[in-house]
Amino acid sequence: MSDDSLPAPPPARTAAVIPAAGRGVRLGPGAPKALRTLNGTPMLIHAVRALAASRAVSLVVVVAPPDGAAEVKSLLDAHALPERTDFVVVPGGETRQESVRLGLEALPPEYRIVLVHDAARPLVPVDTVDAVIEAVREGAPAVVPALPLADTVKEVEPAGTPGDPEPVLSTPSRARLRAVQTPQGFDREALVRAHASVTGEVTDDASMVEQLGERVVVVPGHEEAFKVTRPLDLVLAEAVLARRRLNDGF
Repeated sequence: MSDDSLPAPPPARTAAVIPAAGRGVRLGPGAPKALRTLNGTPMLIHAVRALAASRAVSLVVVVAPPDGAAEVKSLLDAHALPERTDFVVVPGGETRQESVRLGLEALPPEYRIVLVHDAARPLVPVDTVDAVIEAVREGAPAVVPALPLADTVKEVEPAGTPGDPEPVLSTPSRARLRAVQTPQGFDREALVRAHASVTGEVTDDASMVEQLGERVVVVPGHEEAFKVTRPLDLVLAEAVLARRRLNDGF
C-alpha cells in the first residue's frame, strides 16, 4: 500500500484551560471576578460557553479557587452548556501560572492543542477562538489574538511616589505594537515545557514560550474580547450583550 492511500490522521484534539482562581481586586470587594454576573449570568459561564462554542474544543478545564472547586462545579452544573463538550473543574494554585500548570496536568494525553483563556474575557467571539486553533494546527507552537493599539504609547521612568510626574523615555512606534488578548493557543508539548522551565513571574503564557526561543505568532483579535477588570468594563460588557440580543432577535 502506498503512502498516498493512507487515510489522513485526525485533527489534533483541542482542550481549553480557563484559570478562574483570582479575586479580581480592581473590581472592588465582593465575589471573585469570574463569578460576577453579566446579564444575570456569571462571567465564568459566559467565558466557558464562548470557548465551547467552537466545534474544535471538546474539553474545557476550569481552574477554580483552591477552596472553591465544589462551588464552581455546582455553578457549571446549574447552567446550560453544550452537550458535545466535556467540562472538568480542578482546584488552582496561589498564582495564575500555577493554576494554568494544574489545569494542564488535568488534560488527558490525546489533547495536543491547548487554549488558555482568561475568565475575565467573557465575550470573545467563536471566530477568534477558531482562528487561534487553526494557526496552531498549521504549525505555530504558540498563537495569540491581538489588536493594533489605538493610543500612542510612552515608555516612562516610573515615579518613586504614586501620582508624581513621570519623565518620558521614548515613544515606541505603534505600527509594531499589539494589545494581546486570549484565548492563546499552544502546541501542548511546547506549553508544558515552558511551564517546567520558566520560573519567573509572567503576564501571559505566550511570553513563557517566547523565553524558550519558540516562534509565537499573532492572529487578528476582536474588540469584544476585552478584559473585564474595572467597573466601567462591566457596563461595556452589558452593552455588548444587549446589542447581541438585539441582533440575534431574542
